[in-house]
Amino acid sequence: MNLIAKIFLKIFIGSCKASNEDIFNSINGISWVDAQKERMTIIQSHIDYLNTTIKSVKKIIDIVVKPYEGYIDFLCTIPGIDRNSAISIIAEIGTDMSQFSSHYRLASWAGLAPGCNESAGKKKSVKISRAGVYLKPALVEVAHSAVKDKYCDYYANKYKQLAKRRGKKRATIAIARKILVAIYHMLSTGETFNPSDLSKVETSDKDKIKYTKNNFLQSTKQLISLGITEEELLLLINSKSANSAPIT
Repeated sequence: MNLIAKIFLKIFIGSCKASNEDIFNSINGISWVDAQKERMTIIQSHIDYLNTTIKSVKKIIDIVVKPYEGYIDFLCTIPGIDRNSAISIIAEIGTDMSQFSSHYRLASWAGLAPGCNESAGKKKSVKISRAGVYLKPALVEVAHSAVKDKYCDYYANKYKQLAKRRGKKRATIAIARKILVAIYHMLSTGETFNPSDLSKVETSDKDKIKYTKNNFLQSTKQLISLGITEEELLLLINSKSANSAPIT
């Protein structure tokens, strides 16, 4: 493979499934006429123009969001949110949550609140509204990232529980809504991301029962080794369970 071919192959994206040899063999022997070369030159010039424009727009965005850097870093503590998504969210809802009377209204404004369509005791479609044309897709994208976060599995566990009952699509919308509610409370109170049910999600009730049983068995063995009989343990358990007083 000559030097020109190696330089040509560097243009391709690394995620391309075909090998370099296959790509080179597929175009080997092809000759371009002058008109085709001119078209390729025009296309490359247009690509360069777009890249230059994107860089200019990014510089303008950095200047505009400079006063909000603290809020951006604050929102980035939520699993699934990066700098770009934080900028998109702040651009849509701002940083002053007093304009929304509650997180329910914010979720409804963003198009993430389920509808209430009930007539004569029969529940009909509860599809979400078409509101939040820009905010809702951004939050859905954040939700997809949050359920795959390897460092914080809070939303991942929530997603698994919801997906079993409601399906993957509804579970994704539910996670997006939960993230928006977390954003509302964080911007309202200034508190960091710390869900009240984090410990319950990380350790289920089933696991807690299992761990408690193991601790109880170990404690029982220690008490028996110290000379307490099984009859005394049963009397102690029955007396304490009756009044639920702490064991002393």
